Amino acid sequence: MPRSPDLDVVRGTLDLLVLRTLSWGPMHGLAALRWIEQRTLGDLQIEDGALYPALHRLEQKGWLESAWGYTDAGRRARFYQLTPAGRRHLTAELTRWERYSVAVARVLAPEPAR
Repeated sequence: MPRSPDLDVVRGTLDLLVLRTLSWGPMHGLAALRWIEQRTLGDLQIEDGALYPALHRLEQKGWLESAWGYTDAGRRARFYQLTPAGRRHLTAELTRWERYSVAVARVLAPEPAR
């Protein structure tokens, strides 16, 4: 059964999602969008209007680099990949995200019976 995308990307997480997606290898923007949608079973959908500015921002910060190439369909596209600085930043952000999600889970967990 197809899922309806009713989850918005929490502000500040798009960069983390993009960096993690590209940690698996170089991708063009549309491939990254599709990878995120597939990985989240369609629960998260990133709009082009959010993704491409994020890719450019991450490239300006030195966490991504890009080069022109061709998709499997033979279309010319810009492919993005992590730089060594991007990998270091991703590692730090994954650690921070883990700590954050554990803290939020503690608050959201039911209170133990007394």
